[in-house]
This record gives sequence, structure tokens and C-alpha cells, in this order.
Amino acid sequence: MLSSLNFQFGAIIFKASTGFSILIPKPPSQIVAGELYQMAQLFDCIIVGAGPSGLAAALYTGRDRLNTIVIEKFAPGGQINNTQRIENYPAIKDITGPDLVEKLYDQAVSFGAQFKMGTSVESLKRLEDGNISITTDSEELLTRSVILTPGSSYRKLGVPGEVQFSGSGVSYCGTCDAPFFKGKNVIAVGGGNTAVEEALHVAKYAAHVTLVHRRSEFRATQVLVEELQAASNGKGNISLKLNSIVTSIEGKNKVESVMLHNTVTGEKESLPCEGVFIFVGTVPNTEFLKGFVELTEHGFIKVDCAFLRASVPGVFAAGDCRVAAAMQLATAIGDGVLAAMSLKQYFRDPKWWQVPVSDLLMPSGW
Repeated sequence: MLSSLNFQFGAIIFKASTGFSILIPKPPSQIVAGELYQMAQLFDCIIVGAGPSGLAAALYTGRDRLNTIVIEKFAPGGQINNTQRIENYPAIKDITGPDLVEKLYDQAVSFGAQFKMGTSVESLKRLEDGNISITTDSEELLTRSVILTPGSSYRKLGVPGEVQFSGSGVSYCGTCDAPFFKGKNVIAVGGGNTAVEEALHVAKYAAHVTLVHRRSEFRATQVLVEELQAASNGKGNISLKLNSIVTSIEGKNKVESVMLHNTVTGEKESLPCEGVFIFVGTVPNTEFLKGFVELTEHGFIKVDCAFLRASVPGVFAAGDCRVAAAMQLATAIGDGVLAAMSLKQYFRDPKWWQVPVSDLLMPSGW
């Protein structure tokens, strides 16, 4: 995990556990004309968000010698910084989240990408000349194109112990972390497709999985429900706690149990476990985009999944913030690459934005 997040405006201060540093801009009251960035400067691409998807996009736009700046509210990496061990990224057997972020960041910088950290994007607007104005909490920037990679946040239970044990017993990704709980008794929470799918996956590693759901019926598709029932009928290693909610996650130096509350009977129960998987959905970090691009009712950015074009010409969306995202590190990075490649076709032919997705048009043929 990151060892510090101490921002000091106008100085190189951000240091992860691995020690890399980034220039943090001054607040508006201290910005001198011509210092750091000029409002009149037109960027080729502004990337909003410095998670894995944004870092990958910055690498590719940098390699194409496009004048690129990445705007990030906090520090590079996003949620992946909270991951102590990554084992499912192709060709890398084992790496920590901060270590991977440092490599991604350094690689993007080596090809010319600029970074503006500790900066919030407040609004975006497409101008009559086709350029896009981005207003931050410190200045206004102009760009020919935008790649939106603000990511998403795991929806939290908001119970005692959740934050304390996050990354050390509490997980939000079964695909990522199930192998670390091999042979252990764990709790899974949720009732949708992701919850059921992930619980079934975790059960391949854990000694036993107790799936806790607040309702008596699951919202997952019937096929998944049937698979879950087959695994919880006494022949598998899954059991169900329905009409129940987790009220706290308890332990001293590690997760030892959860407290359950039955919403029907009012009964309280302490259930021993060695890990808790929380699958109650994700929340895209797209609140600032309302009224600018089309969003789903849940806040995900609508794109065509072939080229990642959003509803506004010149604006692409990549990673966990978009519809149909796989919510995986590898796919987020792939999204960033695809968006960076797609924007070049937009530069060549702005009318391409209106061209429907076709198997006759591929990046390799541009």
C-alpha cells in the first residue's frame, strides 16, 4: 500500500512505498502566468484519471509524440495501489500494486507524458471549433481529444472493520484474491450476478464459502442461481445465509469473524471466518461528467465497445468507468491502449466519429 499521501503544492513531494515522485501544481492563488502550464496551450490529448487504464493510454499517446497531460485527483494507480499482491497480470508472476504503478508511470513519463496530480476536474465542454475545454480546480485547459479513465470505486458495506482489514482479509475481487484464501473459511456478501459468479470462483480455492444475502431471493440470472444451488445443497462447499446482513467485521490483527443480523427474525450471530469478500457492486467515478457525455442509469459512460467512442466527438472512455467493463487490471490497460489508438483515427478524419462500428474498419487497417 502507499506509505504516504502528503501533498505539498508547488513541490515534488508525492512518494509511494517505492519512492517515485511527481510534481504537484500550485493552487490558483499562487499560479504565475506562464508557470507550469499555460492556459493558451492546446494539448493533443488530456487523460482524466491516472489508474492503469490512464497510464497505459499515456504511454501510447506519448509514443505517438502527442502532447499529452494526465490529470489525477489523488495519486497514480487508483485502486490497484491497495493490492499487496498481483498474480493475474499476464507475464508477471508476482508484483505489488504500487510497484506495478511505478513501472507504468515511469514508462509513460519516459515517452513524454506530463502529469498533473492533486487536481480535480470540475467540468468539460466541447467548443464550437471542436476542441474541448476542461475546467479543473486550478485552471482551464484546452485539448483536441479526451480519454476518460476516472475508474470506479467498490461499493462499501460501511460497517466497522471493513476499512481496517481492507487488503488484509477484506477483498472486493474474487478473481484477484481467491488464491490467497486457499483452504480457508470465508464469507462472501451480495446477491447479483457478480456476487454469485465470484462466490463460485472463490469456492474453487476456499475450504468453505458462506454467501450472505440481504434478501430471500437472488437477483442473479437463473442459470447462475441454479449453479449456486447445486453447490450449496450439501454436495458442494457453499452455504447460504439469506435475509441477513453483515453488521461488523471483527478480529485483532486479522479477520476472525463477522457479525450477522437476520432482517426477518432480528437474530444476531457471530460467524467465524478468515476472510470477507464483498460483492455489492461498483460506483463509477463519473459524477462530474453528468450533462457532458451520456451515462447509464448507474453512471457508467456509454461507449461503442469497438473503439470506445463516447457520445461527444473526440471523447473516449476506458477502463472500469465504461459500460461492459470487465473490471480487471489487464482489460483496463487494454482499454487505455485501444482508446489511444482510436483517437488517431479521429485526428485523421473527424467524420469517422459518426461511422458505425463495422468489421471492415479496424485499427490495424488505419
